[in-house]
Amino acid sequence: MDMLTDSLAGIGPFFTYLVIGLALIALFKVIYSALTPYDEWGLVKREQSQAAAIAIGGALVGFTLALAAAAANSVSLIDYALWAGVALVAQLLAFTMVRLVILPGLVEKIEQNNVAAAIVLAAINLCVGLLNAACMSY
Repeated sequence: MDMLTDSLAGIGPFFTYLVIGLALIALFKVIYSALTPYDEWGLVKREQSQAAAIAIGGALVGFTLALAAAAANSVSLIDYALWAGVALVAQLLAFTMVRLVILPGLVEKIEQNNVAAAIVLAAINLCVGLLNAACMSY
């Protein structure tokens, strides 16, 4: 019985970090979608746009990779939230760099369901998320 009690001793912090993490992912989705000039969710829902789905999916996974590292390495909930903010800014910068430097016309390409452009955007978001996560292993 002691082994079971010891194993479940961290259940409270687990659920706290999980709920905060899910809320941060939802917040990221709202902020990211507000800053992109196209409506990813609308394109996915109304037009079944593969490009929009790939683009937002890559952004969400990239952010969540960094968020997972923040959870694993944080020393408090405040620390976790602060590093989540760093991850959010990094992902937004990644989108901005792709849009303005790497793939000018990205907005139009996503709106036209250009899957190749979406894959590049998603890959860069994943790369930034992985790098972000590695850098959080202070």
